[in-house]
This record gives sequence, C-alpha cells and structure tokens, in this order.
Amino acid sequence: MLNTVRSHFYAYISKIRWLQRWGLKRNVINENVMEHSWEVATISHALGLIRNRRFGGQLDVNAIVVAALYHDCGEVITGDMPSPIKYHSPAITNAYKAVEKQAEQQLLSLLPEELQADFRGVLLHDEIAQEHLQIIKAADTLSAYIKCRSELLAGNFEFSQAEQDVKARLDRFEMPEVQYFLETFLPSYGLTLDELLK
Repeated sequence: MLNTVRSHFYAYISKIRWLQRWGLKRNVINENVMEHSWEVATISHALGLIRNRRFGGQLDVNAIVVAALYHDCGEVITGDMPSPIKYHSPAITNAYKAVEKQAEQQLLSLLPEELQADFRGVLLHDEIAQEHLQIIKAADTLSAYIKCRSELLAGNFEFSQAEQDVKARLDRFEMPEVQYFLETFLPSYGLTLDELLK
C-alpha cells in the first residue's frame, strides 16, 4: 500500500453543489455552483474552439476547460456573492477579491504537496493566462444570460433588469466568438424538448 497523506480537497469542493446561485432573487429554476461550473466549462470549450477555428486563435482549449471547471471552487469558502453586491463599490470589490485570493490559496493548500504545482494554474486566477480568463469570463457571462432568459421564459420577471444588465456586459466583450455563440446556439435554449427533437 502507498504511503499517502489524506486530502480533504475533493470532498471539500464537492460541497459547491449545496451553494445556490442568484440568492437574492426569487428563482423558478434553482441553480447550484456545481451545475453552473459545468455549464461554464462547456461554453468555454465552445468559445475556445470557435476562436481557434473561425477567428485565427491558437488557444489551449483543454487548459481553458479545466480552469473553467474549477473557476468557482473558492466559493465553497466565500459563498456565492451576488454581482450587484460584489460590484457595488470599489471598496467592496477590492475586499472581496482579496478574500477570493485567500480562498484560492487555502484550497490549494489542501492538496497533496506533489500536486500543488499542477493546480496553481487552475485554482489561482492570477496564474491563469489572461486570454484564458477572458474566455472563461465570457462563458460565465453567457451562462448568466442563459439563466436570466430561462427565468423570463418561465414568467419570472424578477430577472428582467438582470437580463438587460448581463446582455450589456456581453456586448462590452466585443468578442466575435461570443457573438457567434449568441447567434448559433442561444436561440435553441428557448425551445421545448419536443421542438428540439423535431
């Protein structure tokens, strides 16, 4: 038997399934951080491939997807801070970013020492390539936009202003791969299963 030290890392981050997103809003469709992370990873995959195939990019798409899967793991320590609060003032934003960095470091320290170097570029946002972070942030915003639209389609007008705000954020990215995703994939999200199967 191998001589190993036990690590709580994966048991700990598995708790993100209990963190509900959009906590200050009435939700028709509940979404937890684990579900959200999977969606961000799949959208990041699409955006990276679209940039490489359509817009001359040379991104390491696999590295982006792995970082996207882990992008919100720190919330197991910090909780999910709603965007209107997180960005309410520069002081709050800076304080929260400092807490996020500490949470990332704490999670990294839970890993066996021989794996920590491999996880630095996944868990520590400061060590993820800037163009990878840009793709992940765009995917994160697309995920939020999809959520807002699905809530509106379900008759929940609690998300009306959020949908407009998130769409404005998407427009500010000025990324052709985001526009491609919006035009190619987004319309299908409003279809029923029966419509999708036709």
